[in-house]
Amino acid sequence: MTLVRPPLVRTVRNAVLLVGALVAPAVTGAQMAGASRELPLKRAPQPTAADITPADLLTRLYIFADDSMMGRRVGTEGHLKSTAYIEREVRRLGLVPAGDSGGYFQNLPVFSRTLAAGQTLASGGTTFKPWVDYLPRDNGPTARTVDNAPVVFGGVWGDTATMIAPAAAAGKLVVIAIPDGPDGQPRWQANRGALTQYYLGAVAVAVASLDAMDAEARAVLSESSVNVKVPEDRLPPVPAFLYTSRSMAEELLGAPMRSLKRGAVSTKKVTGSLRFDESQAPARNVVAILPGSDPKLKGEYVAIGAHNDHIGFEHGGVDHDSLRAFNAVVRPGGADDEPRAPTADETSRIRTILDSLRKIHPPRLDSISNGADDDGSGTVTVLEIAEALSKAPAKPKRSMLFIWHAGEEEGLWGSEYFTDHPTVPRDSIVAELNIDMVGRGRADDVKGGGPGYVQLIGSRRLSTELGDLVETVAKASPTPFKFDYQFDANGHPQQYYCRSDHYEYARYGNPIVFFSTGGHRDYHQVTDEPQYIDYDQLTRVATLIKDVAVRVANFDHRVVVDKAKPDPRAQCVQ
Repeated sequence: MTLVRPPLVRTVRNAVLLVGALVAPAVTGAQMAGASRELPLKRAPQPTAADITPADLLTRLYIFADDSMMGRRVGTEGHLKSTAYIEREVRRLGLVPAGDSGGYFQNLPVFSRTLAAGQTLASGGTTFKPWVDYLPRDNGPTARTVDNAPVVFGGVWGDTATMIAPAAAAGKLVVIAIPDGPDGQPRWQANRGALTQYYLGAVAVAVASLDAMDAEARAVLSESSVNVKVPEDRLPPVPAFLYTSRSMAEELLGAPMRSLKRGAVSTKKVTGSLRFDESQAPARNVVAILPGSDPKLKGEYVAIGAHNDHIGFEHGGVDHDSLRAFNAVVRPGGADDEPRAPTADETSRIRTILDSLRKIHPPRLDSISNGADDDGSGTVTVLEIAEALSKAPAKPKRSMLFIWHAGEEEGLWGSEYFTDHPTVPRDSIVAELNIDMVGRGRADDVKGGGPGYVQLIGSRRLSTELGDLVETVAKASPTPFKFDYQFDANGHPQQYYCRSDHYEYARYGNPIVFFSTGGHRDYHQVTDEPQYIDYDQLTRVATLIKDVAVRVANFDHRVVVDKAKPDPRAQCVQ
């Protein structure tokens, strides 16, 4: 599931966490999401069968969320490897390809952007070097040159009362200082989007905090950026953005920053280029069809989807068990909870957890965000449903559209692209069932969790009939389900309705249901691994979704849409 807010640098978040966790040597192993239920780190794959089973889901997930997939971040080799696995499976099942040019892949217009060779900035006879004196961020194709621009001290980041007004920044390079943290230590982070939008008329915004940036953050921020291609005429010009050393900032300003008042204009000007070169990056949906058995209805589709990407890997390792122990106490929502220092009582609890885990396995450095639950669990569920239906003696009347979306973690890229450029008629999709994070839901993962726990989101936002059907199918199940609708409430702060791929279908008026078992301590952490998944629960949820899909596919009518359709170009509002 994509974050509702831009994530902090992943390495920095984990480094902050381990300041507390590494001094804190078990919740006990059993209390800690089930160290007593923890599966091995590696499992040999076994052949899969027609039925949806825990063994099949386990085999698939240990393949898909393995370290060899390198975190499956879109635009990387890991994304190619993981989507190649899905493609091999749907080809083996004999599903009909529904991607580009008769294949299973639908390629997205995603590009990697890297600082072009020879880019420098110069002022007053001094030439500054990228990656040494300053770290430029890719701010889009319209932010490229700095041509004899005046330099102004913009003040201190944190409050517009401490910064110059936008009008005073127009046409200039604005240097911004960062205040020290509450502990008196230098900080480096500023909100790039907020700064560049506030100073939209500036030539560039330079944050003078590079000296405070740790090596891991520098490595992450120096990577090539990956983004979906947007026509330049749809992009407003924005200022260039860079982090500079204090010495460079003061060279540009012509004086020590502490001696300057906000709004002070330097006697020097700056010239140079911050152009980024662009090359295509791998990003692809996988799309396959199981044709319906009814000649009159096979031209309509029940879509079942999950996202195939995750967030990649870190540049430096963290201690796996320390991070899990820390998050169990301080960050039970993983990346949905802000990092903070533990209290004395929390530190003691963390020590107990880590001691318990050390009795089970030795320390292990971890750098890969495997995304076993997010959204390996959804991906393998779609594969299991596809295998079950393709091998069933009786096929559903309507066709089944199986789709694994790319780039959900980057901002719903794949689902947005597919619904804007569908490979089947958009109006032929009678419903979309989205599966994202369905492998957990224990009581120690989420409040109110336990066997059969499922969060339902959006199930009645467009079609009351579809929402009622899910309830009806669940009641007929041999094992009871406990549906949690709290995250579907209008205005809920977690904004789950806007954070996963179903929304891209809903904006066009296709009825949707989003199935999830909720967040947990491993969300967007390197600790989201296959050994922590509840495969019995995953099997129950997969079977429920399959049964719902078949009921929709066999209806004698399309699912009734009885709610107002949204504007497909409007901002999502929960």
